[in-house]
Amino acid sequence: MSAAPETPLVERVRTRLVTSGGQAGAGELAAAVRAEARGVVGDADVLTAVRGLQRELVGAGPLEELLREPGTSDVLVTAPDAVWIDRGAGLERTAVSFPDEDAVRRLAQRLASAAGRRLDDASPYVDARLPGSGVRLHAVLAPVAADGTCVSLRVLRPARHDLATLAATGTVDAEGAALLRAVVAARLAFLVVGGTGSGKTTLLSALLGEVAPSERIVCVEDAEELRPVHPHVVRMVSRPANVEGAGQVLLRDLVRQALRMRPDRLVVGEVRGGEVVELLAALNTGHDGGAGTVHANAPREVPARLEALAALGGLGPAALHSQLAAAVQVILQVRRGGDGARTLDAVGILRRRDGAGEVVVVPAWTRGDGWAVGRADLAAMLRERGVAPPWEGAPDPQGPPEPPEPAPPSLVPARPPRAVSVAAGVAVLHREPA
Repeated sequence: MSAAPETPLVERVRTRLVTSGGQAGAGELAAAVRAEARGVVGDADVLTAVRGLQRELVGAGPLEELLREPGTSDVLVTAPDAVWIDRGAGLERTAVSFPDEDAVRRLAQRLASAAGRRLDDASPYVDARLPGSGVRLHAVLAPVAADGTCVSLRVLRPARHDLATLAATGTVDAEGAALLRAVVAARLAFLVVGGTGSGKTTLLSALLGEVAPSERIVCVEDAEELRPVHPHVVRMVSRPANVEGAGQVLLRDLVRQALRMRPDRLVVGEVRGGEVVELLAALNTGHDGGAGTVHANAPREVPARLEALAALGGLGPAALHSQLAAAVQVILQVRRGGDGARTLDAVGILRRRDGAGEVVVVPAWTRGDGWAVGRADLAAMLRERGVAPPWEGAPDPQGPPEPPEPAPPSLVPARPPRAVSVAAGVAVLHREPA
């Protein structure tokens, strides 16, 4: 499928609509076509011209049908004849094309204008949300984009799955789901980490659905994605500046406002800037059970990632590591496989190096190798908050059942780690004694 070829008639109609400020409805387009054709075109020609103009002037133009496909997550334009789509199993090249570079540029500028943003040679790139469509736009104009205008459209589908649905689809197994419910019930603060499109928001939303109905959840997001199945959720979304450069509402500003809204759970949809400072401060001042997502490819990368983000908020490395060790208890890592399947993947414990230095990661569990030494620390945290570890009392395939209460480590040698097939990745944050 390709956009309609450019004709002098279509160009004259476009110019007429632009100069007159007319609407782009079917009736207005037909009237403009007849006026510009001066009565020398038939009904079939009018219909063809109207359909071509509608594809260009309404919605996302020739990309609209791709965005409406149920499984679409991304639509990318890298050249007039190179349009790509991700339906959940990786990028595929489509048959959609544009007549020329100017057509791609016009679409990008029209979408930016619909979002209330400026896109021209003086401001050659834009990042915005398209109103009423659940689509996030990013575009870069030539010559900044060396090979021509690039358009990236991300479909932001509301995350509505609950934990039972994720278990049914293989993201977690039954034992993993029980472990995640225990983390939520104990009000342990957690971060969900993973790469782009790995399912971080989906898992976060599912876990928020496990929060007790009597608790109030306040969510702060850059893009409206979290839709937990819960009776008491307040959602706030940040806002970019308008074309005059006014009206910007930052994520970190909303975190501060959320603290005054009596949250039982404070949630940041995606921690990507200086708002990490406000979030960690909140989690260290009585707002336990908070949550968020962070871009990181593995649990061991989380401290470095948060250190970089904290620098944007004016927090130094030493203060960040102290805040992190005290504020967050659990990390859940999700990964997207080559086949598009999303699963919980790894476990790790964050400890302070030498008892007082940087926070570092000690493996606790991996999908391939099973449990490691960090499980005992997680069990202690759950018991401290009155929640029994879900694996307690289960038979050990490599030995007798473990005792219900751990003996002091100074009196009994450490038990060797045992492999358990649990599809969950958990990382525990705690501070060792100095």
